[in-house]
Amino acid sequence: MNKLQQSIRQLSADLRLNPLDLSALIDEALTPLQSIEVFLLEQVRLREERTNLRRLKRAYLPKRKSINDFDYNFQRSVTKSQILRLSDCTWIDDAFNVMFLGPPSVGKTHLATALAYEAIDKGYSVSFVSLDTLIRQLKTAEISPAARKRMKIHRKAHLIVIDEVGFLPVSHMEANLFFTFISEMHERTSIIITSNKSFSKWAGFLGDEVITTAILDRLVFKCEIFNLAGDGYRLKHRKSILE
Repeated sequence: MNKLQQSIRQLSADLRLNPLDLSALIDEALTPLQSIEVFLLEQVRLREERTNLRRLKRAYLPKRKSINDFDYNFQRSVTKSQILRLSDCTWIDDAFNVMFLGPPSVGKTHLATALAYEAIDKGYSVSFVSLDTLIRQLKTAEISPAARKRMKIHRKAHLIVIDEVGFLPVSHMEANLFFTFISEMHERTSIIITSNKSFSKWAGFLGDEVITTAILDRLVFKCEIFNLAGDGYRLKHRKSILE
């Protein structure tokens, strides 16, 4: 490494820029200004890559799912063109919500996860949580540093995915906590909900007709709703130990 390269490396460190393999960027056909542009473009790319990794780590997303991997032939209640339109994520800027309703294993979490990854790739902050875990965090935020930290991430996210709404019953106090959280996020943060219950059955697991109406009123005010039907994908495509 010559003195000029050493100087550039030191100046980059002083400016907290990413260390680069300068030899890979050197091109004698470029003018000095073009060389600077190449250097800065690579710095921007690496910074965006690092920021994206931080967003992924904070999101707590399940294993990556993609829009293209979804079996639209099996699940005909939603079309690929509909999901692709949502994949531009511009609806997040207007705090619109998306709800996927239907029985277990019809693709609700797959689609929610795929849209969450699309949002992260486009620069939005995302947080993924099941309703059961969210309620536990809401209940313990005052005494648990971990829960308090997670709630802070939820509240700062551009998009929060609340998975498995309706799988477990909640108490009256827990329903109130959920209502308070939804009210806080209303028209400020986009929410994706996955639920195995139709709206008519939400009062059953929330245990209160008034709270249910208030929650749904806020969720569906600006919302795209998908009712997924059919048999469960995992059951139909189950794998056996003994073939």
